[in-house]
Amino acid sequence: MGFEEALGWARTQVETGAVPGGVLGLVTAEGAVELDAVGDAAPGDAYPLFSITKALVGLTVGRLIEAGSLSLDDRLADAVAGFGSDRPDEVRLRHLVSHMAGIPEPALDFAGDLDEALLAPGRDFEAGTVSRYSSIGYQGVVRMIEHATGRAWEDELAATLTPVGATGVTMETDSSTHRPVLRGDAALDWDAFARLRHPGAGAVATAEDLLAAGRSLLADDGLLVSPATLALMRTSLTESVTTIDPYPPERGCEWGVTFCLRRSVSGLVAADGYGHAGWAGTEFWVHPERGVAFVWLTNVAGAEGEGMDPIALANAVLS
Repeated sequence: MGFEEALGWARTQVETGAVPGGVLGLVTAEGAVELDAVGDAAPGDAYPLFSITKALVGLTVGRLIEAGSLSLDDRLADAVAGFGSDRPDEVRLRHLVSHMAGIPEPALDFAGDLDEALLAPGRDFEAGTVSRYSSIGYQGVVRMIEHATGRAWEDELAATLTPVGATGVTMETDSSTHRPVLRGDAALDWDAFARLRHPGAGAVATAEDLLAAGRSLLADDGLLVSPATLALMRTSLTESVTTIDPYPPERGCEWGVTFCLRRSVSGLVAADGYGHAGWAGTEFWVHPERGVAFVWLTNVAGAEGEGMDPIALANAVLS
């Protein structure tokens, strides 16, 4: 594993002022772990994950699919009364988990209620015809989880992650002292965002939590989802549709069941990666062919504009 090279990359981010600090971790399928922190961070610190939340919720979806409680063809309108009353198309779970639902996107610090935003009239496009990155779609995902199970989605998420020991994942944003630092054009009302407990962006966790999930996924041990379900989640749902901003085709990401599949990322030395990144510079990627998963937790929105290159980090790990 290229941990020393990657740790050098992390130290450089602090030295250049791109980030105040961060936690870096690697794990193999056999369970070998490397973990360290730089700058103002300690190895056990919790950080806001932002959109890595989507991949964790996705594992809950996968668990319920294999249990027969959910299907990718289930309709959102069956779980959320009134959804789509003004739409001629049907939004299904497969559209929500691959950013193809066409639900108008509110800001992450939307002042209202997420159910209200989910039910807002209109659409961006016909479901299934285009993929445009969406966080509000995950409000639909968790309402479908609750409809299928009769339990709160946060309880279902905890039940999914507990078998691998990822028990620190929470929607309680106060559990992290690393509030987002805003650079460039980045803007966020943190308190308004925190109140939403956003299922597409609101989780907080430690690197150890994510490494526990990454080790299970690398080992394909069935503790999170069965091997067949993981194979399904890693199958592209967007291969035959156009992806548009902010994930145009040149980003090299296709969407499986909540996972970004890094099939053709420019400059990346491997094409087997899947996982997710987060708005404030967080990274969680699993590379089964290379036998490694890695995590980078930091808290700077706009860090890439300050010189932080996540592809360089991935290459340092994988080279």
